[in-house]
Parts: sequence; structure tokens; C-alpha cells
Amino acid sequence: MRHCRSLTGAAALALMLSAIALTDVAYAAKPVGSDKGASEQSGGSNDKGIYATARITYSGSVATNGSRGNVTSTDVNWTPPPCWYAPYLGAKDFKKKMSQDIERQMSAPGMGGHAGAALSELKRHYENEYGWTDTPGYKDYNVDKDGEGMFWAAVENPNEPDVLKRNSCNDLPFWVDNGEAPPPQYEEAITPEILAALAYQHMQLPDTEVTLAPEQTTKVNLPTWAWLDKAVFDEVQATAALNVPGFNLQATTTAKPVSLTLEPGTDDAVTYPASGECVINDDSSIGEPYAKGKANRTPPCGIKYLRSSGNGTYNLQATITWDISWIGTGGAGDDLPDGTFGNDQAVTVQEIQAVNR
Repeated sequence: MRHCRSLTGAAALALMLSAIALTDVAYAAKPVGSDKGASEQSGGSNDKGIYATARITYSGSVATNGSRGNVTSTDVNWTPPPCWYAPYLGAKDFKKKMSQDIERQMSAPGMGGHAGAALSELKRHYENEYGWTDTPGYKDYNVDKDGEGMFWAAVENPNEPDVLKRNSCNDLPFWVDNGEAPPPQYEEAITPEILAALAYQHMQLPDTEVTLAPEQTTKVNLPTWAWLDKAVFDEVQATAALNVPGFNLQATTTAKPVSLTLEPGTDDAVTYPASGECVINDDSSIGEPYAKGKANRTPPCGIKYLRSSGNGTYNLQATITWDISWIGTGGAGDDLPDGTFGNDQAVTVQEIQAVNR
């Protein structure tokens, strides 16, 4: 039997119970060594099927301890997903977990009125096939289909600072048969594209310092050459994967360096080229190493300071722009917004001392 949702408290209750059910279990971003690759156990199983929470695992060049990487998107309107729906528990384990949560809430002091009625409605939804438009109910938590699928539930992105966005995936846990796609109304259900965005969020780009000549200390009106060798300036990859029986997804996000932007740290300077953006060469290097005999040449990538830094230094900012794309399960793939990552380097600029004879 299908019904219209009649209690406004049910939606709020769904949020509360989903949060209880998923705290500290449905998400894992395990530290992996930079560019070393690693994986994490994605739950447990027995002869009935999987019964543990599915975890997203990361490998490649990613930040440690599940923290954000160091990539900044050039598109200020692009953000990683604040939440998503993913496989949670098998039918028997879901029944145990959810029924305990419901009973604990129903026995809490003062749990009556609309809240108590909403809890009763939620119990009927999973036990007695009580449903509403586009949301069918379940008989005894679907235990007769144990091992044939999983209940999916909302997962918050712990790296999303906006609590309202983190809680925006607020539908009740729902059943998905093994090998089947989630119902279309769950637009935030995990996909390779979502995994690619999460890999982007966790990606750790190399902390590459630009080579300068003269190094650290230069002279007023003397061109300073800047360059990056191909050997230390290569593409970076990060992979996010979710693997459970009947539902395996992954996506690899690749960042390729395309340019270096120099900001002198003072208005009293000129850059080469004038835009300050040094593009990548055919051999995948940037700029040109300084060598004897080039003193009178204009560097293809560099800076000329017009005033001394006095007793201090100028903060040279060298920012690399990376072209970012992804490819995932089933051959899906696309571009993502360019990313940037920069380093600061202290540069001392001295006046040229004239010698009187």
C-alpha cells in the first residue's frame, strides 16, 4: 500500500536517524603515501553477502588523514559534492541498526506528539510496507532479500565547511538490488563523476620550488631567470574507488601542468613575459635554465626588480596551473576546472654598488 507523507516530523526524523546511523562509519579517507598508492578494506562479508559499510578508498597522490589536498580550483563556482548516497548495510544489519535507533528514540523522555508519531511512521515504513510517492515501504526491513542488495544512505563530506550543504542529502535510507542503479530520484547517488570530484578534492600536488638565477639574492635591474625542469614537473594522479559486491565504481583524476605564473611580491618589478605567465615548453619544461653567456639576454621566464628590498625580502609567488581531467568506470570521463598550487619564495634584492676610481 502507498500513502502520501502525512507527518512533517518524518523528514526531520529521517535526518536525525540517518546522521546517527552514519556517524564515523560510512566514510573513510585513509592516508596513503604520495604517489605510492594504497587501498583500505571496504567492509566484510560472509556466505550471505556483504554486511559492513562500504568505504571510499583513495590512492595515488592524495593528502594524509582524509584531509583536503592542496589544489585550488580556478572556477570559484565549482565545489566538490557536500554529500552523497552510497551503499550502507545489508538487510539484516540494517534492521538491527535502524530498529535499535528507533526504539531508543521512542523510549527517550518526552518523546511524544508529532515526534513520537513520526517515529511510529518510520517504523511502519521499514516493517509494514508503509510508503509514499516514489518511496515504497519495506516488509521487515527486506530481510528476505538479505545478500541480494544493500540499503543505501546519505554520507556527509567531512571536508565541506557548510553544515547545511553537508546535510542536504536528507532522504531516508533506501534499498538497491546488487547490480542495479539507484532509483533516479536520488540524484546524489554515488557515481564515477562524484568520485572524480572527491579525488580532485583530496589530490596533493608536488611542492615544487622554482629554480632562480641568481638564486635568492639578485640585483636591481638585473633579470632573474626562472625555470622548472621536466624531471620535477610531471603529471599527478589520484584515484577514488568504492567496491562492494554488485556495485564497483572508481575514477582517476589526472592533473597535467600547463603554465607557471610569477608574482614578484612588489609593484616595482617587471615580469617576462609581461603577463607573468610562462607556458609549458615542447619538452614539458617551463622557462629556460640560465647559463654563462646569457647575461645580456632577456629570460623567456623571469623577473626584473626595479627597487631594492632594503633590509627585508620580496615574497615571490610562483603558481603552477594544472589541466585536470578524469576517467572512470565504464569509460566515463570529462574535464574538471583547472587547478592551481603555488609556493612562496623569499627574494633579496640589492642595489648594484658602483666603484669609483
